[in-house]
Amino acid sequence: MQAAQVHSQLRRWLSLLRSPNAASRLHVGAAFAAVYLIWGSTYLAIRIAIETLPPFLMAATRFLIAGGILYLIRRSRGDAAPSRSEWTSAIIVGVLLLVGGNGGVVWAEQWVASGVAALLVGTVPLWMVLIESLNPTGRRPSPWAILGIIVGFVGIAVLIGPSQIVGHGEKVDLIGALVLILAALSWAVGSLHSRHAALPSSPLLGTAMEMLGGGAGLLLLSFFSGEFSRFNLAHISARSLAGMVYLIIFGSWVGLTCYTWLLRVAPTPFVFTYAYVNPVVAVLLGHLLASEPLTLQIGLAATMVVGSVALTTISQRASTRSKRQK
Repeated sequence: MQAAQVHSQLRRWLSLLRSPNAASRLHVGAAFAAVYLIWGSTYLAIRIAIETLPPFLMAATRFLIAGGILYLIRRSRGDAAPSRSEWTSAIIVGVLLLVGGNGGVVWAEQWVASGVAALLVGTVPLWMVLIESLNPTGRRPSPWAILGIIVGFVGIAVLIGPSQIVGHGEKVDLIGALVLILAALSWAVGSLHSRHAALPSSPLLGTAMEMLGGGAGLLLLSFFSGEFSRFNLAHISARSLAGMVYLIIFGSWVGLTCYTWLLRVAPTPFVFTYAYVNPVVAVLLGHLLASEPLTLQIGLAATMVVGSVALTTISQRASTRSKRQK
């Protein structure tokens, strides 16, 4: 990947945003701010919500409410009724993204700080590149992307390794960290599968169906894990309810709507920069608002993970453009 190629591509993206046919720069900027800040803040909101709410039940309630209302809105606005095959695809994607992905996050955040959780989940793009490289018909990673993947996983080792190996540094729950890594892997598999799945032409309707399918899966997981028997309405705090409401309104509706809209009006590589920004926002908010530790170890790991994701995704896109031009 040549520096001149990256500079040329950045100029092209900026020209697209400035073109007369592009959406208002003010609207685009507001949408980016929403995706950066809101999705970065959801990790802290999850931590607050599960203080007195069972994690799987909280997540199930969030997605069933958000998905149900969004589904009714889209159908009332003329979206066609989904077919059985579309429902099947949406449920599969919803289970991978929301049961395996988000379910792992809400469970692990009982023991892992929200900022650390965001850093581990932020490895999703690395997993996506790695999975694609294992597919016989998938894209092979460029040398820079390979370097990014290596740096990213070394960053994970820096984040969770020292306290487990030598007993020093900020201790991270090992089981919680492993669940978060598996959650990132599940989200990556679900994201890749969704590219080729038979989903409705309306992105928001498809997302609503995925939330309904994932919410139903989380509800079953809540039941079989015994959360129903331990659940007591009297023990729920207003703080936890506020956290869940925030997740429904801002995390699932506002953030999702802005993200979907940006995919239509802004260059896709720009939209995917949320993957670099969200972990940083989550770490800072966790430190400032929840007194989560912000040590040299976490800072170094954050730099390595975020930098590796940026290096991997940018180099992969540059490599793809270079091949198309030949």
